Amino acid sequence: MASTLEKFIHSLDPRALPRVLQIQSGIYFQGSIYEMFGNECCLSTGEVIKIIGFKINKLIASICENNEVSRFSAKVELPLNFPGLYKVVADKTPYVSIEEITRKVSIGPTRFGHPCFYSPEDIKLANLTIKHGEQITFNSVEKVNGTMAVNCGVVRNNQSHSFTLPLSQEGKFYECEDDQIYTLKEIAEWKIPKCRNRIVKLSNTLHTWDSSNPLPENFDGCLILTPVYEVQAVMKFRKDIVHILSDLDVEVKDITDCYDISSFLQPLSLEDVFERTSKEFPMVAEIMEGPSGSQKPYNLLHTGKEIVIYKKYQATRVLASEIRSDSPKRHFLIPMSYKGKFKRRPREFPTAYDLEIARSEKEQLHVVATKAFDSPHKELFSVSVGDQFLVQQCQTSEVLYEGRKKVIDVLACEQILSDTYKKVLLPMYMEGGFVEVIHDKKQHQLSEICKEFRLPFNVKVSVRDLSVEEDVLAAVPGLQFEEEITDSYLLISSTSSPVESWEIPVYRLNMSVHLLSRDVQTFVPPATKTTVEEISEEQYYMVRRYENQTLHPPPRPPKKPT
Repeated sequence: MASTLEKFIHSLDPRALPRVLQIQSGIYFQGSIYEMFGNECCLSTGEVIKIIGFKINKLIASICENNEVSRFSAKVELPLNFPGLYKVVADKTPYVSIEEITRKVSIGPTRFGHPCFYSPEDIKLANLTIKHGEQITFNSVEKVNGTMAVNCGVVRNNQSHSFTLPLSQEGKFYECEDDQIYTLKEIAEWKIPKCRNRIVKLSNTLHTWDSSNPLPENFDGCLILTPVYEVQAVMKFRKDIVHILSDLDVEVKDITDCYDISSFLQPLSLEDVFERTSKEFPMVAEIMEGPSGSQKPYNLLHTGKEIVIYKKYQATRVLASEIRSDSPKRHFLIPMSYKGKFKRRPREFPTAYDLEIARSEKEQLHVVATKAFDSPHKELFSVSVGDQFLVQQCQTSEVLYEGRKKVIDVLACEQILSDTYKKVLLPMYMEGGFVEVIHDKKQHQLSEICKEFRLPFNVKVSVRDLSVEEDVLAAVPGLQFEEEITDSYLLISSTSSPVESWEIPVYRLNMSVHLLSRDVQTFVPPATKTTVEEISEEQYYMVRRYENQTLHPPPRPPKKPT
């Protein structure tokens, strides 16, 4: 049965990919030639394409009145980066089963992927009864005792109770009201169910209105959002991936069940390649869709280029951020093979507790106070701006508080006077300000810093890396090395001129290849080039989130006695 491409994609479950479609009819503008992102393709009647993925490209918005499109509202196109913060309006139409929810609603590991529903009827489970109207949080979908189920939770008296609901569970399930605010991009990625529109209310604009804004001036009402998808597809006689918008005026028919899907080229993402066993490497591949970017080696990885993928492995990088008071900061992943040298830069410490965390056995921490502090206890020291200290150790001390003796944590220091040292005690809860005094004038290699000092650590490039054409770190006035991370990489080279090999990151490079049934001429890769990778703000937080998943948060600093 034929349907429009738009209707098909709106109802398509991503878990059912790939799907083979046959073009039934349709004309786009003056013919069947369609071009998007530089990819031109001919969608003639009878053409067969394989859908391998889709994502929301933009949103069509209509002004909403009483949960319906306003009669006076024109449809406007909103890009995903359109400014503003929005609240999601709960959908009044119920879902009829848990299976329907998992098929239409995004459930995932981030805070956006935990939708909440309630049932108007009690749900009786083996050891728990979910009361009608009680908020149920959907956390993840997985197989439990051979049956697909959703891991859920309810909160009662500030205590969380976990349970599972099978996909076969039927009933009426309504969306709960959501008091969070989101950007349009977050709503597009997580909050628009399949086969449904989404109503949102403008919560806060991020810019002043101007004539280019498609929404009315001072608009603060509700919008009905309809997604337009970008569809990634493979065509029968092409070696690249084509991109088609879902509102293309063509009719399609799903013929997956009666078509040999293996007759198409099989695109593999870098994650797919990385999941192959180590015995399958090295392999020869042709790039179907290359990454964007002018930095080496990304500018060499264009569509149609053949590469050798030698091996997969984990490598260490140092996560570093530019030191600056305003934002946005630049972020970098630096390989241990970086050949430049660094000089230390002073660190800043907002509290005495931070001094205790930063001190090391290797060298004594020398700081200058940048903020005054009046101690409420005569046993403890009052700090003036400009006072200099050598940090010693953490200990406890008795203080007189409201006529009673009380033991508190303190930081033992030596105050540096003109010709002597004075032992003083600073309360650990002290909110002051300190800047490090650097006595170390040496130039350090990256590996030496990671071995000898505790991160975070402030530096500036003193000798640039001469092995690369352009050292992006050399122009940065100051860097903070934040932590060492372990990341996944593939080692590749060109088949036509294998004079050097490159490490490419698996999870940050948007690239597709298909494998060629050709033997690799040499199993030994040429000399490996590693580069400093500049990453976006979003990639920075993803890297930190995954790296810190197994770490416990540091203890909170002691509170000031009340």
